[in-house]
Amino acid sequence: MNAVLEPAVEMLPMSAWDLDDIGRIELQVYSHPWSRANFTDSIGSGYSGWVCRVGGELVGYFVLMLAVDEAHLLNLSVAEKRQGFGFGARLLRHAMDVARRGGAGTLLLEVRPSNERALALYRHFGFRQVGVRRAYYPADIGREDALVLTRALGEISA
Repeated sequence: MNAVLEPAVEMLPMSAWDLDDIGRIELQVYSHPWSRANFTDSIGSGYSGWVCRVGGELVGYFVLMLAVDEAHLLNLSVAEKRQGFGFGARLLRHAMDVARRGGAGTLLLEVRPSNERALALYRHFGFRQVGVRRAYYPADIGREDALVLTRALGEISA
């Protein structure tokens, strides 16, 4: 019998060595991507950045800002060719766990209303809308609102 071994999925702290791969993914998935400096500044400011690697390949990442009792998910992204395979859910679960271990009771995030895939993921995990930030995101023409979502960080399911 021939067993096929699946490559290992690893969650690792984000480092400067990851920034080239992260930059490529940002350009794939966003019309207005974060710059290398945005990630460098986030890491330098002590934000919690994590990457997901499969067999060494960087497939996704997130950046989380921890405050006293709340965490703010600033960026969660999955490489275009790896979307739809559960990596977004893995990353979100890990972000929620990191936030909870850091003392946060809630997790807050913003998402474009046009990002239906992300909205579906967040709703699946029990996030609820608590507000709208008008003209928050740059868009190809003008600006796009952001939906503000939050979730208590009790037991994580989904």
